[in-house]
Amino acid sequence: MRGRDIDAPFHGVRSIGIDTRDIRGLCVAFEPLLVGSRVFCGATAAILLGMPLPLRLRTGRLLHVGTLDARQPPRRRGVVGHRLTKGTRTIDVPGGFTVTDAASTWCQLAAELSREELTAVADYVLSGLPLSGSRRNAPLCSRDELSAAIAEHGARVGVAKLRWALEQARTGVDSAPETALRLLLVEEHFTEPVVALPVLVERGTITLHPDLAWPELRVVLEYEGDGHRESKRQFRADIRRREMFEAAGWRVIRVTADDLGPLRDEFVTRVHSVLAARVRDLHLMARFPQKAQ
Repeated sequence: MRGRDIDAPFHGVRSIGIDTRDIRGLCVAFEPLLVGSRVFCGATAAILLGMPLPLRLRTGRLLHVGTLDARQPPRRRGVVGHRLTKGTRTIDVPGGFTVTDAASTWCQLAAELSREELTAVADYVLSGLPLSGSRRNAPLCSRDELSAAIAEHGARVGVAKLRWALEQARTGVDSAPETALRLLLVEEHFTEPVVALPVLVERGTITLHPDLAWPELRVVLEYEGDGHRESKRQFRADIRRREMFEAAGWRVIRVTADDLGPLRDEFVTRVHSVLAARVRDLHLMARFPQKAQ
């Protein structure tokens, strides 16, 4: 049991061939200790549920384990124990793990996430994972379930953030950066853009769903992460997508991570300029429709 080919990820556990460099591997190693009413919760449950967490939580190596009864939460190296509320519900996830359900897990994250980060998680659980086109997996929970979970959360840490995040949460959102973009625009006093608006292009034969849009001005915003640049197929698809929007009379604003961070002020100025130009253009089109066409 002390051989070099045997790992000791936790006290009382020995393993062979389990990659414990990430949370999922650590969960596999800890599973023999999930006795009685113990389940994964908090950030650990969030990772297993695919929730969009900030890097500081995704790369952590602490397991969050809760008990569903009055028993003492686990205490050992590498584990954070929690005594869960009486109404906490659980679900099974791929891999054979039992975790707190999406609504309960979201509330547990309130102690570690900002209200904007909580909004991104709420968007994810209300929207479901995007597949292709307008198709999605089923949402992880409903808005009513999130509201009920807040009530169960009571006066614990972060309840004000949870209420704010639920009010800001929307459906049809594809990623956390899209949530951050929407919240930034609202914070800067722009009219809130529409999420995943159906836009007809190619003479009405194709429907595209931009990340965000202002339909009155025929302006769309498309967030482009590094995957859009690193994938040749995605890069070419993005070019074609932008051309279809523009051919249908829509102005496209491309957004990157820098626009949400160090270049935020420049980005806000750029959006103001684009919207002002669209107002002028559409005013001329209203006065001289035949000439504009």
